[in-house]
Amino acid sequence: MTLAGVLPYIQIVLSVALIVCILLQQTGASLGGAFGGDNFSAAYHTRRGMEKYLFWATIVIGILFAASALIALVIH
Repeated sequence: MTLAGVLPYIQIVLSVALIVCILLQQTGASLGGAFGGDNFSAAYHTRRGMEKYLFWATIVIGILFAASALIALVIH
């Protein structure tokens, strides 16, 4: 199989992993904080333990997904 044949499967796996990582993240912000409410304490906290690894995994998977999309654009 060539890269063009495998790339759609790689993108599916990365997209599912990215969705799972995003949905597993917890936020302390309420709905009012999303629309400019006065919730400053939720924005400034230190990530620790599993939350930190999940945050970095989301970033890495997002970069890999973007790179695979660019590769697919160049190949096709």
